[in-house]
Amino acid sequence: MQDLAARLNALCDAQPFVTSWYVKDLATGWEADRGGDTVLPSASTRKISIMMHALSKVHEGKLRLDEPCTIEARLQEGVKSGTYQFMTPGCVIPFRDVLVNMIITSDNVCTQIALEHLDREELNAWCRRIGMKSTTHRVNFPAPDLPWDVSLTALASTTARDQGLLLDLMLKGSTDAEAAASLGATPELCQLGLDILSWQRLRNLIPCLLPDGTKVANKTGKGQRGRMDAGIVYKGDTPRFIITVYMDQVPETMPDGLPGAAAIFATAGRLTRLCWDSMN
Repeated sequence: MQDLAARLNALCDAQPFVTSWYVKDLATGWEADRGGDTVLPSASTRKISIMMHALSKVHEGKLRLDEPCTIEARLQEGVKSGTYQFMTPGCVIPFRDVLVNMIITSDNVCTQIALEHLDREELNAWCRRIGMKSTTHRVNFPAPDLPWDVSLTALASTTARDQGLLLDLMLKGSTDAEAAASLGATPELCQLGLDILSWQRLRNLIPCLLPDGTKVANKTGKGQRGRMDAGIVYKGDTPRFIITVYMDQVPETMPDGLPGAAAIFATAGRLTRLCWDSMN
């Protein structure tokens, strides 16, 4: 496994941008990382913690999954991800579907609805309580015209290890009531969170080089400075490994003339494939 870590690092060393990753072998417990505690923009990977904090509020009885939520025109302004930016204002969906669309299409109309049902300081306190000590939610919806070199203090931020920890806790909580309680949830709610992640429609990062049909429960992110993904890769229906990848300070155009986005997708996919080939 140390050879795997060396190959993962060699792949990152060849890129002209910052790559941070965390990997956990769920069969053996082996862990490794590259800059796993480096604080970087979270972009939409923050939505995993938003979802799980919301589900903890469902468990407390302070929120209901069947609560009707209205798609308002004010929430559609400046939104560039998801589908509800195009829907007729006044459309009503249950809170469950708000969480689903926030995750599987990274819908930022739904993200704003979810956050308006929560208190951001409570969300940050929840993150710290469960061990995500380097994760901070700063705004409900970042301005759409932020520059490429935007300061980290203007964005939600996290670490590769923090996101791996959250996925690990969700996985443990799905079968163990005590582990679920550490998230303020139940096994059923943890499993719902994993199910929602597995319905992900955006599969051009962690899943992109895996065999067709491989189950992956993941959440992608796209920011001004780079892209990121955090997920659980399954072998059949068995969780096999956790991998989180954060790529920052990515140039718009690579030295070979191709878009930076192409290198991002290839890097995340190749890192994951190296893990897949080593662990299967």
